[in-house]
Amino acid sequence: MKTEDTKATILEKALELFSENGYDAVSVDQIAKTVGIKAPSLYNHFPGKRAIFDAIVEKTARQYEDYTDEINIHVQALSQDLGLFSKISEEHLAEKMRQIFDFSLHNRAIRQFRRMMTIEQFRSPELSALYSERYVDRMIAYHAGIFRYLAKTGELCAEDPEQLALMYVAPVLTLLGICDREPQREEECVARLEKHVRLFYRTFHTAMPEAGEKQ
Repeated sequence: MKTEDTKATILEKALELFSENGYDAVSVDQIAKTVGIKAPSLYNHFPGKRAIFDAIVEKTARQYEDYTDEINIHVQALSQDLGLFSKISEEHLAEKMRQIFDFSLHNRAIRQFRRMMTIEQFRSPELSALYSERYVDRMIAYHAGIFRYLAKTGELCAEDPEQLALMYVAPVLTLLGICDREPQREEECVARLEKHVRLFYRTFHTAMPEAGEKQ
């Protein structure tokens, strides 16, 4: 097996084990056995379990960013998305959220990573902080930036953008959690997601006047 293939297999199998048992409960020997190699061989690719974990964090972040780039969403570069959300329609907004929700739910690595972090947030202060930063703080900050811009352009009600972002993001995270725990409820959750996005749009979006119309 080529070196890069072996490294990819180590990350894949380690994430699988971490998501099922938690990070602390998995040993390097277990990872090596699942991959089909000896522990000393694993150390030729990674210096230890934490290095494997860090590589998984980097890889899943890159997968998420690559996908969102494809649908013109750039959580790491807010300024690139201001034009996208300016004058966005209700239908287009609902479609974007459906795409991100579907990817987050069905991409195997992303789903396993979220499961692992859900487990570890209660065991490790460091991983708890990483969970909050990646799944809560980053998303709220991104949407708050979007809403702040739209409020300035008059397209969104002039409410606290951070509070609006919390109101928008929290139900999405809740619905993802329900699907993770109860996959059979996916259809219900997707329907609720669409209703949430559309209700948020209708509640806080401000209709822009047509050209020549008095404001």
